[in-house]
Amino acid sequence: MTVVIIDDEKHCRDVLGLLLQKYCPGLQVIASCADGQSGINTIEMHHPDIVLLDIEMPGMSGFDMLEACTFRNFEVIFTTAYNEYAVKAIKHNALDYILKPVDKDELLAAIARAEKERAERNFSPINNLVEYLNTQKNTDRIALPTLEGLQILQREEIYYCESEGGYTRFYLTNGKVSLISKTLKEVGDVLEKKGFCRIHHGYLINLRYVQKYIRGDGGEVIMANGKNIPVSRNKKQEFLNFLEKI
Repeated sequence: MTVVIIDDEKHCRDVLGLLLQKYCPGLQVIASCADGQSGINTIEMHHPDIVLLDIEMPGMSGFDMLEACTFRNFEVIFTTAYNEYAVKAIKHNALDYILKPVDKDELLAAIARAEKERAERNFSPINNLVEYLNTQKNTDRIALPTLEGLQILQREEIYYCESEGGYTRFYLTNGKVSLISKTLKEVGDVLEKKGFCRIHHGYLINLRYVQKYIRGDGGEVIMANGKNIPVSRNKKQEFLNFLEKI
């Protein structure tokens, strides 16, 4: 069987390649891609049996890449740092994933499952995943009152929100910042039902983009855009309890 590895981090690509070479001699890694567009081109050209796919990549996420593929008849194993939104979508469609840093035994088990599925089924579950993601996009539209009018955003377009008096600043994945004429509490009443968490009196974060939690008095989280955001002492346990549940 042929394998394509798609991950924006060279170290991750190298580790996956070495593990497959050493422990899966029956597999042939035919390409290692650093971004979604290269991944699409490679998949369309070579029609691999298995794709190891990172989710959080700059420019084009792994989900966006799958949606853009016209050839989808392959098994996909997602590789990701924990991401509530992504894992929910993957589990909903009975697809497989392994968490970073990649554990050898977890990788080999995922490969074995992929080989078994490849031999037994004649349809691609990726189509169902893409349909599910599109449905989620439609239900996750948020109308926000700005000084100019209403701004319509998808949940995944928001990194985090910051309180500014009676207003709230939205920090977006396109690098822009929007000032919304609602308090952070009012914003939280809507977004906390959509995968956001109030971790500080001044911050509401999109859990999809939490990359790391650093322990401390309250601690802090590092977001996907590199922003360090403090966790208040009175929010810490609630935040950690939530992480444990997911």
